[in-house]
Amino acid sequence: MRLTFASYNIHKAVGLDRRRDPERILSVLHELGADVVALQEADRRFGGRAAVLPRRLLDEHGWHAAMLRMTPDGMAWHGNAILVRKGIEIVAAEAIALPMLEPRGAVRATLRAGVHEFQVVGMHLDLSGLVRRRQVETICAAAHRSGAPAVLLGDLNEWSARGGALRGIPPDWSIVGCGRSFPARRPLAPLDRIVHSPHWRCEHGRVHHSAQAAVASDHLPVVAALTLGA
Repeated sequence: MRLTFASYNIHKAVGLDRRRDPERILSVLHELGADVVALQEADRRFGGRAAVLPRRLLDEHGWHAAMLRMTPDGMAWHGNAILVRKGIEIVAAEAIALPMLEPRGAVRATLRAGVHEFQVVGMHLDLSGLVRRRQVETICAAAHRSGAPAVLLGDLNEWSARGGALRGIPPDWSIVGCGRSFPARRPLAPLDRIVHSPHWRCEHGRVHHSAQAAVASDHLPVVAALTLGA
């Protein structure tokens, strides 16, 4: 089974032109051709933490959200949300409690495509290097306990290519070399990452560059095609 995964920090749907434009974000998602997407900064910061991508627009564009029901109008936990294309079943969804100095979080969805069941974790990690390392270890431990094939996606806030918080990833897991994704206009750092358990083989990974993606958010999306059971 081959699926395409993506991670995208959508900056609350506010682009570099300072316009909040959910339709533009969904157009970028369409460009990715992904089956599963982890979003960061997918809700408003204050009040009821309402989702910045209206449910009606998600339905029109063929996406289902892994609903956490943390807030009446939201679909995210500390801004983290997981979207899947129609045809992929959302079996369960939950938040993962993380050690933190600032409001950060991770969400996990158990998904099923055909006969294959797997888990996806979306995350947005702390700015503190020591805390990030502990957060990565917590997420990997939770994924390992499940035993199901896992894909971890998110904005790790880690500038190092292999060090720092990435040392908390088990040695038999793989970090996809997508490339530099931040800032969007002139990418300097590979903050957005895709990591997978040994159950998967990576066919290719990349940063998605397009005219829309260059202005839709301060991050560019990262994408990887993974094959399960290889």
